Amino acid sequence: MKSQKIEIYTDGSCNPEYKIGGWASIILLNNQKIILQGNFHNTTHNRMELIAVINALEFIIDEVTNPFSVTIYTDSQYVADIPRRANNLISKKFATKSGELIQNSDLVKKLIQFTDKLNIEFIKVKAHQKSSELINYNREVDKLCRKIVRQQVKET
Repeated sequence: MKSQKIEIYTDGSCNPEYKIGGWASIILLNNQKIILQGNFHNTTHNRMELIAVINALEFIIDEVTNPFSVTIYTDSQYVADIPRRANNLISKKFATKSGELIQNSDLVKKLIQFTDKLNIEFIKVKAHQKSSELINYNREVDKLCRKIVRQQVKET
């Protein structure tokens, strides 16, 4: 699949009581809307946010020949700040001041590797937006991942 510009909307959600999480990504590519989604147990909200982005980027790497640019819309300040913090994280070997690995270091490293391979712009958007007449993919991924979490909790 050949592409010009790719837009990705991502979100993650987690029920902290059950540690059940859901993630969703909407990829807009060549007039197509591709939805990726999934769930994990024994997880956190931040892991779900990262997994949504990473799975979408893995899809792009596997399916798109020479992606021109990728814009990721996320409501996670944590995810949006990783590219800005990358050099500092790498220089500190992804460790805290006490020498322990930062939380989610495995996924943070993976995301930084993608930012080295692709021309990615992260745009922080407002979380939990209200519905309107305009197409709002951020709201759609939010609803998708929360629905996944609710379904998984019900089955527990």
